[in-house]
Amino acid sequence: MVSHETACILNPGETDAQVEIMIYFNDRDPAGPYRHTIAAQRTLHLRFNDLEDPEIVPRDTDYASVISSDQPIVVQHTRLDSRRGGVALLSTTAFSQ
Repeated sequence: MVSHETACILNPGETDAQVEIMIYFNDRDPAGPYRHTIAAQRTLHLRFNDLEDPEIVPRDTDYASVISSDQPIVVQHTRLDSRRGGVALLSTTAFSQ
């Protein structure tokens, strides 16, 4: 298993959501925005390891993300850490305000 982070983005509304993700680091300028459209009443499971445009998110680097949208969305963020002998899985859910 490869360590990864995934944002499961739900658009429960009646209008397509324009979503932007910014990635922030402790020792360099931010990366992004990474732009995606989430169709109305649909979901997108977006693995951060697969983000490439405008640049690849570096592996083995600490970062944080800010996810914004022009429509109300729900984001479930999951992190799988397989770097050590034990495997850790963490999941959180955020609702837009």
